[in-house]
Amino acid sequence: MGGSRAQVNKPHKTVSPLNLLGTFIKSLKKNRIAKSNRNVTQGARAARLQRSKMLREQKKEALLKEKRASGGSASPPRVILLFPLSASVNVSSLAEDILRLLSADVSRALSSTVASSEYKLRATVGVTAPVFISCTACSSWDLLSCMEMAKVADLIAFVASATEQSTCDYIDSFGSQCLSVFRSLGLPSTVVFIRDLPTELKRRNDAKKIVTSSLTSEFPEDCKFYPADTKDDLHKFMWLFKEQRLTTPHWRNQRPYLIAQKVDMVPDDSSPEKCTLLLTGYTRAHSLSVNQLVHVSGAGDFQLSRIDIMKDPIPLNARKDHNAMDFDDNQDAGIIRSLAPDPSSQEPLLVENVPDPLAGEQTWPTEAEMAEAERNQKHKRLRKRALPRGTSEYQAAWIVDDTDGEDSGVENDGDDDKDDDGMLLDEGESGFPRDNMTREQIEDEIKKIKEAHAEDEEFPDEVDTPLDVPARKRFGKYRGLKSFRTSSWDPKESLPPEYARIFAFDNFARTQKHVVAKALKVEQEGRDDCAPVGSFARFYIKEVPFHVASKLCAASRTAPIVLCGLLQHESKMSVLHFSIKKHDSYDTPVKSKEELIFHVGFRQFVARPIFSTDNINSDKHKMERFLHAGRFSIASIYAPISFPPLPLIALKGAAGAGTPAVAAVGSLRSIDPDRIILKKIILTGYPQRVSKLKASVRYMFHNPEDVRWFKPVEVWTKCGRRGRVKEPVGTHGAMKCIFNGGLQQHDTVCMSLYKRAYPKWPEHRFPANV
Repeated sequence: MGGSRAQVNKPHKTVSPLNLLGTFIKSLKKNRIAKSNRNVTQGARAARLQRSKMLREQKKEALLKEKRASGGSASPPRVILLFPLSASVNVSSLAEDILRLLSADVSRALSSTVASSEYKLRATVGVTAPVFISCTACSSWDLLSCMEMAKVADLIAFVASATEQSTCDYIDSFGSQCLSVFRSLGLPSTVVFIRDLPTELKRRNDAKKIVTSSLTSEFPEDCKFYPADTKDDLHKFMWLFKEQRLTTPHWRNQRPYLIAQKVDMVPDDSSPEKCTLLLTGYTRAHSLSVNQLVHVSGAGDFQLSRIDIMKDPIPLNARKDHNAMDFDDNQDAGIIRSLAPDPSSQEPLLVENVPDPLAGEQTWPTEAEMAEAERNQKHKRLRKRALPRGTSEYQAAWIVDDTDGEDSGVENDGDDDKDDDGMLLDEGESGFPRDNMTREQIEDEIKKIKEAHAEDEEFPDEVDTPLDVPARKRFGKYRGLKSFRTSSWDPKESLPPEYARIFAFDNFARTQKHVVAKALKVEQEGRDDCAPVGSFARFYIKEVPFHVASKLCAASRTAPIVLCGLLQHESKMSVLHFSIKKHDSYDTPVKSKEELIFHVGFRQFVARPIFSTDNINSDKHKMERFLHAGRFSIASIYAPISFPPLPLIALKGAAGAGTPAVAAVGSLRSIDPDRIILKKIILTGYPQRVSKLKASVRYMFHNPEDVRWFKPVEVWTKCGRRGRVKEPVGTHGAMKCIFNGGLQQHDTVCMSLYKRAYPKWPEHRFPANV
């Protein structure tokens, strides 16, 4: 049948050869792209696996190298410090047991450093001085000796007695204080020895569990507890200690150092007040160059005149070195080679910048001077370089990271920050030397300081205007700020004369990176002017004051004398800022500009800091008259440059006390002479008559000239009103003020004034010079 309902089939689509060819090419491309993507993915995975394998191999190599270096014959002896946690613990017998275990020779075992062929280990046990000190009571251990021992110890073994009944008996007050100081310095590897355990097995295990559970919270998580009563107990520990990978604080690995096993002094014929100090010991951490500056514990920074590399007196393998000499008997025997400094490359002992007092004189220049100035100006234009934002040309010329000698001082015409605020008790001056004071005068001074500390906490910054001195003269250096956070303050304005003696950095972070890289390069080159790590050497330190060397020789009997190498620029004075917190055990007030002894890493120096807050959102920081407990402050001092990170322990000497006490702990924050620290005072007045927004205020000033002088400064009240001074009223210092709201009769009117504060220059730079 026909018609419109007839079925119509779709015609068959014919495929041309060209279409077939195009389809085939597309499929080939698709397969090729998929295969290439798969190859790329597989190649990236293989590269990641290869990189991971390479990193694992590098770490294994580094660990193996570190293990060989720390336990081999070329490594210095490991320093084990035995520290009793309470006065009832006898560590002298424990030290003798360990020394006899390590050395078969009884006479050799009584010295502090021994070599054990059985354990393939060399160790210095107890103290690091040549004479072993027996400590049956903690009272014979002064704090300074404990600190110096902890700075150089590779392992601190805390010793507890199992006969005590409670945690407070396991650790006495002195042990707790030293433990907190050790934490602030950075603990190396630590263990706890438990003595006086019962002989019965069950009671022994129970007593060990009690001691362990009581002391676990006081030590790091990886700290292990070992019984240490018998020879077998010590034998098990020594086998574990031999294979143990020791960890030390990061700051200790930045610089080379030496623990003096022998201290001598040779008088200087040319200068009777000077001498040459001889320190003998093992070089540690890094190789030390004879051209490098060194710091001796508490004595200062010096240059070296010579280094003698000597035969090892205590070799690990006696058969290989059977001719090991005894350095106590003959100093000149056994010298392998001597190193002398190169005058062209020796680091100069530059401490202070010497300013030119005539640099600011105005004289008429000659034609030759004008021509030379024009040439210098053209040369300066050609060498123009980009400076960091906010850095002036005058500051950028101090210390730059690519030169060694372009250091110049700061010239200023401003007055120094004299002690014009004596009534505030914040300058750290007592008015007369403490040595000439009677006991009653010392007690009165301490009472005044405590009263001022309490008043500062209750009424911070508030002062009274004197009646006999005009306020415009008394507070002439102060100024008002519209906003403490946003108002500008030029950091180069009216600098004190001390700023002409210090150094600053063009870019501190870049300079530190450059200095550390330079020291690492010297280490990797293995130069001939360096004493290698682990070598036994004698260092000749020249031009040491005779009385300082005598003190060091006497102190070496009770505490280790440490010599550390200094990095470039670290002998120069600058302004250092520390993050600091008052120690929990110290309850005496600590005033700004009071003399403290700063232990910064291996170095010690005397400083007179000022304390300030740390404002994150502002370039200005408020000075604090006292170091308050329970919060961190910033301590700013004049001191030798040191590159962070470094720990800080601040000590303060008490009246009539022989040993200083720990006043504060912290760490080095930065080096920046441009950090603005503002001292704030608040002048107060009281409303006499109030009429809506206006008020008559009295007792803030005492004459109309002072009112006119401080008229531009904004006033505020304790109830939250803000206003301005309109005019003086009468002849007795009253003034008319206008506020932004109604003033209450019982309110207090205040005026905030600021001036920049600076630390005090120390009278003595190092503790041994006092």
